[in-house]
Amino acid sequence: MRKLKLQMHVSVDGFASAGPNDPQEWVTWALEDIYNDVLALGDSTDTILIGRKLAVDYIPYWTETLKNPADPMHAFAERIVAARKIIFSKTLTQAEWENTEISAGDLGDSVRQLKAEAGKDIIVYGGTEFVSNLIAEGLIDEFHFFVNPVALGKGEPVFSARESWQSLKLERCKSFPSGLVLLVYSKA
Repeated sequence: MRKLKLQMHVSVDGFASAGPNDPQEWVTWALEDIYNDVLALGDSTDTILIGRKLAVDYIPYWTETLKNPADPMHAFAERIVAARKIIFSKTLTQAEWENTEISAGDLGDSVRQLKAEAGKDIIVYGGTEFVSNLIAEGLIDEFHFFVNPVALGKGEPVFSARESWQSLKLERCKSFPSGLVLLVYSKA
């Protein structure tokens, strides 16, 4: 069975967003630190799950990035554009992007079916509400948190939809010169 992996930037105090329309200026984009880890995680997957709210900006951004071979994120853009992307939406009826499908079915049933398919693992990068719903359904198997050296004080936590606590097992921890810390957890 394939695993569903989450990669997300969070603050030290556990927020993945400062709120609606967060420009994410608080995120440490230290590519020289984390790029190889991001690529390695991406290489372990062949399918991306994404909510509609994020998809409308996310997919076009990486499609444009792919057009510029000099862009430092070009190798990552290659992976995003080539991957199978599944947008979960109750309002979109047609995918307008390459390698993209729409799923309007039950989130839990749809993801469990995807996990049962043959292939590499599956990844989700965000947004906060979509990820929170995946967590509440117990669907995420690995959590790859890039903890940023900033406290937001308030915002949107990724575990907000859980009705009870969840035990996690630390798989690895890696610190970077920028102050970022990568914490990788699995479900306990």
